[in-house]
Amino acid sequence: MNDDSLQFKVQNGVAWIGFNRPQSRNAMTWAMYDGLEKYCDQLTEDDTVHAVVLHGVGGEAFVAGTDISQFSGFSKPEDATGYERRIDRVVGKLETLPKPTLALIEGACVGGGAALALVCDFRYATPTMKFGVPIAKTLGNTLSINNVSRMIDMLGVARTKEALMMARLFGAEEAHGAGLVNQLFDAESIYAEVATLAEAFAKRAPLTVKASKALVGRALEQRRLSADASDDWVTTCYMSQDFAAAVDKFVNKTPFEWSGR
Repeated sequence: MNDDSLQFKVQNGVAWIGFNRPQSRNAMTWAMYDGLEKYCDQLTEDDTVHAVVLHGVGGEAFVAGTDISQFSGFSKPEDATGYERRIDRVVGKLETLPKPTLALIEGACVGGGAALALVCDFRYATPTMKFGVPIAKTLGNTLSINNVSRMIDMLGVARTKEALMMARLFGAEEAHGAGLVNQLFDAESIYAEVATLAEAFAKRAPLTVKASKALVGRALEQRRLSADASDDWVTTCYMSQDFAAAVDKFVNKTPFEWSGR
């Protein structure tokens, strides 16, 4: 990373990865996705780290999706499918990282942030958390088939449809009740609490931890389709007039109405 938009430190055997663009509610840039992928590769080979914590900097957001301004150059179907493949690759590396991963969630956890949090092994949140993928209100695009599958695995079919079709955001209490969030903490204590939980993995049987994560992953993988199973709808949505108008609204503050084209 050539800037500080992605923080990284190791403390007491725990790697802390911080999304650090609080002025943009930690929206992900291409460089941040690349940096996260790099850290996943690095941590896979680092035997001194026994757990990984992902968190947002600033207290108002975990990650509020991908930075929308980056979509303004999309002009051909390969831009759309290439973007979704890129997200699948980064999210997939986080999902299969052979160490326990913990998402520490404050505030907005939406879009790409929701995808990242979903593949962590454990999620801990403050009462301010808002979780969802409100693209039916914002951009008019779609998730890849793999990320839809991940949402179904964690939320179930009914809540996944609410999240994607109704653009519904889930609050902390409901997410905890649904099993999406493992535990709620107040803002003053969550960092210390999550640090304690992460550091405790140093005392767990390492082969059992790795095996358990790997075998759960194998079971989930059997239910997933090939990456290209959503290319038709990814291309349709990203190449639409609606998507272009929604991006233009974000970048240039121009008005528009959904057209279905």
